[in-house]
Amino acid sequence: MSEKVESTGMDLLKEIANVSGKGGLFRILKPSRAGVIVESLDEKREKTLIGPTARVSVLKDVSIFTDGEEESAPLADVFLKIREEHGEEVTLQPKTASDKELIEFLNKILPDFDRSKVYVSDIKKIITWYNLLSKYTPELFEASAAEETAEAEAESETVTETVTAEAPATEPESEK
Repeated sequence: MSEKVESTGMDLLKEIANVSGKGGLFRILKPSRAGVIVESLDEKREKTLIGPTARVSVLKDVSIFTDGEEESAPLADVFLKIREEHGEEVTLQPKTASDKELIEFLNKILPDFDRSKVYVSDIKKIITWYNLLSKYTPELFEASAAEETAEAEAESETVTETVTAEAPATEPESEK
């Protein structure tokens, strides 16, 4: 996986991070002089101070390497595709699934992912992170769905206006 800044509909991902060496995901609460204060994304909601030397990856900046025209796909886009395919939870268990099952999973979501740069461990993280986000921050997906609906409605209105503007005016039939 690579880290690259992309603009997507899931802006709330800028508040969610992975901390190297710690399991799970964390909501970034606020910076402090000694690092950053985070809250775990789980039932416990434990607050922790992450020191300045820790490697913190904000999910909004994470993307998946691809072989296509674009060098990578934003993780937010991958999450939205997973949502379309699997709904609120991916039932494939990352810890018990075979490497083949995990690769097939990502292939359905992102067919052009770069198999030489995206490892099975990355796919496991994607599934784990998706399930955590879906369970503990469902508003991420609700906000994106609302944005997509608004965009679709705006496109529909534009098409309607164009058709109406191009329709020739008809003259009323004269009485004989």
